[in-house]
Amino acid sequence: MNGSAAGGGGGLAEEEISLTRGPSGLGFNIVGGTDQQYVSNDSSIYVSRIKKDGAAYLDGRLQEGDKILAVNGRDLKDLRHKDAVELFRNAGYDVSLKIQRRLQPQNGPVSHRGDGESGGLPLAAILVPGLALAVAAVWIVLRYRQRM
Repeated sequence: MNGSAAGGGGGLAEEEISLTRGPSGLGFNIVGGTDQQYVSNDSSIYVSRIKKDGAAYLDGRLQEGDKILAVNGRDLKDLRHKDAVELFRNAGYDVSLKIQRRLQPQNGPVSHRGDGESGGLPLAAILVPGLALAVAAVWIVLRYRQRM
């Protein structure tokens, strides 16, 4: 289960990750493929979700947004999504992944489309400033009324 960083891919860091299939598989979902591009003009396969307590989660190295370049030495380039899924299903018990780390969230997938989560702002990012404005407005009204 050792990972090693390697150069390549236009200067982006590549890493080999070995996972042992658990009761629920490898413990992550993928998106992408030639027929379902997840990133514009890029038919690569990406990790869309790490399942809690799955093999990938427990290992800790694979991250959402990582690009999967190869499975057990088999290049994933130019595969349809269903063919990539089939490759993962038939990969065996011990699976070697060659991945490319996302550098910044804006350089790769930024939402988990299709798994019930929205890619919008968190609710707190909207409520906290709104609540602060409401409190300030009430304070201004009360101060104005005191002066009258």
